[in-house]
Amino acid sequence: MAQLEDPVDVSIAITGSGGAGVMTAGTVLLDAAAAAGCHGLMTRSSGPQIRGGEAAALLRLATRPIESHADRLDLLIALDWANVQRFAAELALDRASVVLADPAAGPPPEAITAKGARLVELPLAHWAKSVPGGRANMVALGVVGALIGLPEAPLAAALERFVGKAHPDALTASLAAVRLGAAQGGALNGAVPRLAPTGAPEARWVISGNQATGLGALRAGVRFVAGYPITPATEILEWMAPALHGLGGALVQAEDELAAINMVLGASYGGTPALTATSGPGLALMLEAIGLGVAAEVPAVVVDVMRVGPSTGIPTRTEQADLDIAVSGLHGDAPHIVVAPLSVSDCLGTTQWAVHLAEALQVPAIVLSDQSLAQARAIVPRPPDLGLTARREVAHAPAAPYQRYAVTASGVSPMSLPGTPGGQYTADGLEHGASGIPSSQPQDHAAQLDKRARKLTQFDYGARWAEIDSVGDEAIAIVTWGSPAGPAREAVARLRRQGRAVRLVALRLLAPALPERLAAALRGIEHIVVLEQSHGAQFYRYLRAWYDLPGATTRLNRPGPLAFRPGEIHRRLSELLP
Repeated sequence: MAQLEDPVDVSIAITGSGGAGVMTAGTVLLDAAAAAGCHGLMTRSSGPQIRGGEAAALLRLATRPIESHADRLDLLIALDWANVQRFAAELALDRASVVLADPAAGPPPEAITAKGARLVELPLAHWAKSVPGGRANMVALGVVGALIGLPEAPLAAALERFVGKAHPDALTASLAAVRLGAAQGGALNGAVPRLAPTGAPEARWVISGNQATGLGALRAGVRFVAGYPITPATEILEWMAPALHGLGGALVQAEDELAAINMVLGASYGGTPALTATSGPGLALMLEAIGLGVAAEVPAVVVDVMRVGPSTGIPTRTEQADLDIAVSGLHGDAPHIVVAPLSVSDCLGTTQWAVHLAEALQVPAIVLSDQSLAQARAIVPRPPDLGLTARREVAHAPAAPYQRYAVTASGVSPMSLPGTPGGQYTADGLEHGASGIPSSQPQDHAAQLDKRARKLTQFDYGARWAEIDSVGDEAIAIVTWGSPAGPAREAVARLRRQGRAVRLVALRLLAPALPERLAAALRGIEHIVVLEQSHGAQFYRYLRAWYDLPGATTRLNRPGPLAFRPGEIHRRLSELLP
C-alpha cells in the first residue's frame, strides 16, 4: 500500500467584532497563499445578524490539496473579544496553540483560557495608529504572513486586487500596516508551523462553493434564474446576475420562493434552461411546483444550500437534514433527480451535471449543497469543463396529432416549444394521456407513472454517480455524501498511512437510487460506517430503504452546526478496525 507523506499545513482563526475587518484579512491571506503556490480552505462563521456583527474566519493553508479543516488550530488572532464565546466550539485550541491578542481589548474570556493555549499579547491597534490610515486587521495580516513564512510579494498583490487602484490611499496604508506587522511578527518565528511556498501556483482558482455552483450552471447552458434571497444561497444569485447579463440571459428577484420556482418552470417551458437557488425553508415552499414540473415533464434545477433547521433554525451554519424532503417531499409518486456535490470544486461539476440531467430527462433536478461547502472559499486546481450541456429532445416538426407524452422505450418524449406549428399541447398538473389532454382513466395514469419512472431508472448515469476510493482489499467501508466526504477522505488517508485499509464510497447521485451500482461498490465489505450530518440519521434510513447493505452497519451521525473534522472520523473507524 502506497505511503503518503503528511502535509505541511497551518490552521488559523481570525476573530473580531463587526467592522474589525476579519473577513477582509482572511480573504487577502487566502488569495496571497494561492499566489504563493499553496493550497487552502477558508470558512466563515458569523452571528445571526442580517448585517455586521462578530465574525470568525477559519483558514487552513497547506502544501498539498485539502478539502476540510484540521482537527486543531495552530494560531488564533483576536482583533477583539466581542462575543467570541459564540465561536468557542469551533476554535479547536490546545496547549500547543498560540493566541495573539491585543491587550487593549481586555483579558481573554474563560472560553479561550480554559483551553490552555499560549497567549501572546501584541498591541495591534496601537501599532496601526502609527500608520496614517492604518488598521489593526492589516497589521495582524502582516504578523501572520511573517509567522507562517508567506512572502510579502503575494500579500501585496492580493491587497492590490482586493483594495483596487480606485483607492490608492487605502492601498498605501494597508501595505504599510502589513509591513509593520511583518516586522513585529518576525520576532515570533517558530511559534507556529511555517509553510514552504513554491511560488508556482499553476492553474489554480480561489473560488467559493456558491460561485462554483453558478459557474457550473452557466457552463451547462442556464440562461434564466429566478430567486428570492435566503442565507446561505444568496451569493449564487448575486454572482450569477452580472454573469447572466453578459451572456444575454436574465435574473429576476421574485417576490417569494413560490413565484421563483414558477418563473423557472415558465422559462423552461419556453425552451430556456432555468434555475433557482434557495435553502431549506424555500425548498419546502417550492415542493408543490416541483411536482408540477414532474407531472408536466418540464426541466428545472433547484439548488438547495442546506442550513440548520427546522424552521429558521441557524441560517449561518451547516447541516444535511434536507435529504428527506429533497428525496421524498413531493406528494404522489413523483420521480425526480437529486444530486449532491462532494467538495467546493465539485459544486461546479455537479451543478453542470444536474442541468444536463434535468434537460435530457425533462425532469426537475435538486442540487443539495450545504453551508459548509457553499460559503467556503478554496484554492483548487482549475476545474475542467465536463462538456455536459443542456440538450433537450425537442419536437421541431411534430407529426399530427402531436403526442407530447407519448409512451416511449426511454420514457423521454420529444417536447415542442411554444410557437412550433402543430406542437400545441396542454402542460399542467392534471394527469393526462399521451396527447396531454387531462384524463382520469386508470390506464392513462398507470402508463404515465411508468413512463416517468422508467426514464430515470433506465438512464445511464455513468461513473459520476459516486466517488469510490478503494485499494481493493478492504473489509470496512465508509459511505457518505456531501460535505463530510472531504474530512472522510483525509481520515481514510491517515488510516492507510498506518497500514489499515478502509474503502470510501461517496454518493453524488442520491435519487434515483442505484442498488446494483452500490452493491458492486461494496463488494467484499463486511462492515459499513454511514457518515452524515443529521440528528435523525436520514441518510442511513434512506440507504436502508433502497439498498441491501452487506454485513454490519454502524451509524456515525450528528447534527450541525459544527462540520465534521478528520480526527473524529479517524477515531471512530480506528475503534472498528482490527
